[in-house]
Amino acid sequence: MGRKRVYGMTLMCMVLCSIASGLSFGSTPASVMTTLCFFRFWLGFGIGGDYPLSATIMSEYANKKTRGAFIAAVFAMQGFGILTGGVVTLVVSAAFRSAFDAPAYQDGAVASTPPQADYVWRIILMFGAVPAVLTYYWRMKMPETARYTALIAKNAKQAAADMSKVLQVDIAATEEKEAGGEGDHRNSFGLFSSEFLRRHGLHLLGTATCWFLLDIAFYSQNLFQKDIFTAIHWIPKAKTMSALEEVHRIARAQTLIALCGTVPGYWFTVALIDRIGRFWIQLGGFFFMAVFMLGLAFPYHHWTTPGNHIGFVVLYGLTFFFANFGPNSTTFIVPAEIFPARLRSTCHGISAASGKLGAIVGSFGFLYLAQNQDQRLVDHGYKAGIGVRNSLFILAACNFLGMAFTFLAPESNGISLEELSGENDDETSTTAAADARTVPV
Repeated sequence: MGRKRVYGMTLMCMVLCSIASGLSFGSTPASVMTTLCFFRFWLGFGIGGDYPLSATIMSEYANKKTRGAFIAAVFAMQGFGILTGGVVTLVVSAAFRSAFDAPAYQDGAVASTPPQADYVWRIILMFGAVPAVLTYYWRMKMPETARYTALIAKNAKQAAADMSKVLQVDIAATEEKEAGGEGDHRNSFGLFSSEFLRRHGLHLLGTATCWFLLDIAFYSQNLFQKDIFTAIHWIPKAKTMSALEEVHRIARAQTLIALCGTVPGYWFTVALIDRIGRFWIQLGGFFFMAVFMLGLAFPYHHWTTPGNHIGFVVLYGLTFFFANFGPNSTTFIVPAEIFPARLRSTCHGISAASGKLGAIVGSFGFLYLAQNQDQRLVDHGYKAGIGVRNSLFILAACNFLGMAFTFLAPESNGISLEELSGENDDETSTTAAADARTVPV
């Protein structure tokens, strides 16, 4: 269907489902959650299409010298999105909290959930549609990428015309062999063919597995930040706050982590990826994530002692810094570079979907270890927090495994997309691409 057409479809899916999520309806809590899950599923459907398309479109527009920085910059905007989400949550919760002055405490019992809280989460979710709507005009004005038009749609003249508009120079279409010559037949293998398996099977295994292992660690930490912050006494326990107070405090803590660790990590990658290379950034990111997680896990009971939470927060923030100045960025970049144009978005989508599968595994695994197992250990006389400590050890092991699978994907720094994917017409470059070096010399 083409990059541009599906790009517009995924955007509208995100806009409509963000608004619909905030309008989730039902006469009971269960029915509201059911409709919310329905709309969030389709929101994820749109985001799942936007991931590979954003990376692929940028990779096909950029030149080989600055391609990594441009793709990384696209992904780094996610950091500003995280900050914006935190700020919106702080503003909305503060506005409603000031209108709801005194939580209904009764002898230290559970604080109340005011009726206003129902508006807070709805407004926050619907606000997500605003930045997406603002990009619609420019997405629709953007021409289809020349590589898709020439290599897949087989229209060299249109590809030349589109590139002329983008570069503001006159470009003449090349010989028609580009749209159907011998090299085109030689490179027409499909995703499930033995030729793809021979050339790119290990590459896809590397990109998908690294993304899977990263997201086990990355999303489990993200989704359970509030539990971790409570365990180290950075924020009070939920039973001592109203719902509005709780969301405000959690948003404030998460925004601080994003500002000090997450966002700088993204932009370090933008600045250095075309100098250091994808391989070393990913390898180093996995390594330092593992080191800092072990630094949190071994003396865990020291960190959970009141007064020591600042040190924990610093190490915890560094794990997010090296996730983003590391595999969280490179797993987004590399799949958009090393596969053929015809399968580029597909292979990126497979890798991203593997990552979200890892997010599911990490979320349920962390939930089991941090809550269910922890409670059983407490019942047998152990200190609270053993479950969180054990989960940090497992997440560190996932990072070490990620280091090993990093060696399966080639280093793409400074190499053209055609050389990487083997789409050059001459046989020698095709062979070179299939056996691309992994570790830079």
